[in-house]
Amino acid sequence: MSLSTSHLTKVYDQQRAVNDISFTVEKGEIVGFLGPNGAGKSTTMKIATGYLPSTSGTVYVNGLDVATHSLQVRKMIGYLPEHNPLYLDMYVHEYLHFIGRVFEIPNSNLKVRVPEIIELCGLNREQNKKIEALSKGYRQRVGLAQALIHNPEVLILDEPTTGLDPNQILEIRKLIKQISADKTVIFSTHIMQEVQAICDRVIVINQGEIVADDKVNNLLKLQGKANVVVEFEDEVSEEALNDLNGVEKVIRLEKGLYRLTAKDGADLRPEVFRFASEQKLSLIGLKQEENTLEDIFRLLTVKEEVS
Repeated sequence: MSLSTSHLTKVYDQQRAVNDISFTVEKGEIVGFLGPNGAGKSTTMKIATGYLPSTSGTVYVNGLDVATHSLQVRKMIGYLPEHNPLYLDMYVHEYLHFIGRVFEIPNSNLKVRVPEIIELCGLNREQNKKIEALSKGYRQRVGLAQALIHNPEVLILDEPTTGLDPNQILEIRKLIKQISADKTVIFSTHIMQEVQAICDRVIVINQGEIVADDKVNNLLKLQGKANVVVEFEDEVSEEALNDLNGVEKVIRLEKGLYRLTAKDGADLRPEVFRFASEQKLSLIGLKQEENTLEDIFRLLTVKEEVS
């Protein structure tokens, strides 16, 4: 089971929300679909689930074109949209039975499946409450439960941990990891820690175009600037540090403490050790500042300021 897009484009009037993007997600992959607000993430997800038509291009789920096999594809997909639509006057267990019947699950199977999903999503204590009485976090769990009720092969989650407290977020992360072995999982989020915790790969979209598609570890290694924080016992000439091989920029943080930014992400530590030894300087501390996914995200999606 896989999901793939081919030259997918969506235009609203004069705005090109999604611009000729192509990618494939295979079974067992958990892919973070990242981008700033308005980048085209939700639009892409809505097209992939059949909720929106594309202007051009195609989306395939298990080889089926979403546009021409919409009903078949929807049975294969579980979808939690960004704005979680729920029937607030229904009880939790009642709502899940209703969604199950929408997917044509026999009542005999639902008697087993609904309790399973309630247990899986941590809704045992809330199942006999009306959805309107639930907190935002528990409503989000109900949304996740409805996305899973029919045991879909592809799971598309748009901001799945919105409104959850830290403990609940950890539980949802564990759940996504647990169910991912036999599913294709795509989810969007603005919480970079989530992506680093559970994703194998990230796709970053900006202004409707894919600007990165790679394994998380590869992005962290290959993108961005590598910084080294170095502390000497005494003041050191910033000019001398700036002349070191591979140094792009030097910032004095306080007396004897400097941040060195490397060119092309190079490791500056050997050069700093050599410099300290040759100049007979007392080196108190040397720390490599690792790139974070948040750093990479900013680097890939920052808009140039209009002068």
